[in-house]
Order: sequence, then C-alpha cells, then structure tokens
Amino acid sequence: MWILWAVTLLWAASFSLIGEFLAGRVDGYIAVFIRMALALLLFLPLWRPRRLPLTKQLALAGIGAIQIGVMYLLLYHAFLYLSVAEVLLFTIFTPLYVTLIDDVIFQRKHLPLRWWLAAGLAVLGAAVIRFNTLSDSYLYGFLLIQGANLCFAAGQVFYKRLPLGNARNQVHVFALFFIGATLVTGLAMLAFANIEMQPTNVLQWGILLWLGLAASGLGYLAWNLGAKRVNTAQLATMNNMLIPAGLLVNFVFWGQDVDWLRLALGAAILASSVYLASRKPVA
Repeated sequence: MWILWAVTLLWAASFSLIGEFLAGRVDGYIAVFIRMALALLLFLPLWRPRRLPLTKQLALAGIGAIQIGVMYLLLYHAFLYLSVAEVLLFTIFTPLYVTLIDDVIFQRKHLPLRWWLAAGLAVLGAAVIRFNTLSDSYLYGFLLIQGANLCFAAGQVFYKRLPLGNARNQVHVFALFFIGATLVTGLAMLAFANIEMQPTNVLQWGILLWLGLAASGLGYLAWNLGAKRVNTAQLATMNNMLIPAGLLVNFVFWGQDVDWLRLALGAAILASSVYLASRKPVA
C-alpha cells in the first residue's frame, strides 16, 4: 500500500498543472504525446524484450495504450469543458469500475461484499469532498471523464492480472507499456492536433517534463507495481485518495479555498474504505 500512497502524492499536483497551465494553451493531443514520448525515452535504455514472450509483449503494449494513451486523450479534452474541481469530482466512480471490471472480465465467482462496500464508500467520501454546483457544459465533460475512468480502471486490472515476473523484470519490460501509449497518442496527434498550439515557453516545457518523466514515467511504473501487491478493493479505494491530496496541493501551492469540514468528513469516509478493503477476512 505504501507504494500507492507515494504515487498519490506524486500525482496530486498534476490535475492543477494541466488545468492551470496547459489546458486551452497547449493542444491536448500534442501535450499527451510529449508526455508519453518522454516516459518512453526514460525506459528504452532498460528495455529487455527477450524477458517476455511475444503475446505478453503485445498485451503489455495494449494495456499502456488503453490505461494511459486513450485515457489521457479523453482527460485532456475534458479540461476544455470542466473546471479542475469538476474533473476531480467526476473521477470518483473509478473504484466501482475497478471492482466491476475485475468481477466481470476475469469472472471471479464471488467478489467479497466488503470489497464492493469499500468501493462504494470511496465514491461517497470523494463526493462529500468535491460535490459542487456544476457548469453548463458538464454533461459532455462528464462523459469524457467516465471514458477516461473506464480506460484507467481496465488498464490497472489487466496489468494486475498479467503475469510479468518480479519487480526487476517488470522494470525491464515496462518500455512496452509506453510504446503502446506513444503509438496511440502519436496517431491521434497526427490526425487531430492543432499544430499552432505547441508549448511555447519554459514553464510549459518544464511542466511537460515533470508530467512525462516523473508523474507518467516513474508514477505509472510504481502504481502498477503496487497494484500487483494489493487486493482489488485496496486498489479500487486508492484511486480516490488523489482527490483530498489534490485539494491540499491546491490550498498549499495555489491558495485555493478549501471547505475543511467537508474535506475532513470525506477523508474520514475514504480512510474507512481503505481500512475496510485492507482487513483480512475472518476465518
């Protein structure tokens, strides 16, 4: 679990950085492709393709294409219709998608009721923290975010279930994850990007370097390594811990107002969901 907590802190600033400095200024297709290409460059020197059979290589590339390639394309466009707060709000359903996909796709006979309850509590806690009056264009943005949530949830579950060996072996094959993501985002950029909206200043390039190398490169490797070490309910509930973390980052670094009562109540519900998910069943 400590890996997932660490990555949550790493990702906490990403929503604000995208919303404040990139959305509407740098074309979403271009920004996503740059992030994926930078992350790929980070792992290419470590790539040892012979450590995996071809079928698993293709599967890992496909997971990367879905989990972050398609997901980020949908997410960046959602920022054109939603505020940062609304984007955070609409991500609250991811825990339910993680639990549902693991149940349906992998045909588990019985997911423990407490896992479903934990996922539901995670959604409730996040809603308590983030529910606000919505903007007029929320519906289209909502649908984009739900598509992104489904892609991210599916990628996490598929990676968790794909046999890839120990952590060292996963590091040596993780370039495939970003090869898939880079191919998807590269094709989307060539087809749809507004080339005139490229990053133009040091701040934008600095943010993209951070998002590409740290948040995407190191972050997704660590998150997926952590996903293999926890149960489905723990993985599901941790998806919503980014919401209180992101709010705290907004308060500390950007000075945005925080409803401390709602944050405390919602965080307590989230903490209870993580505790419930982490409890061992009674023999």
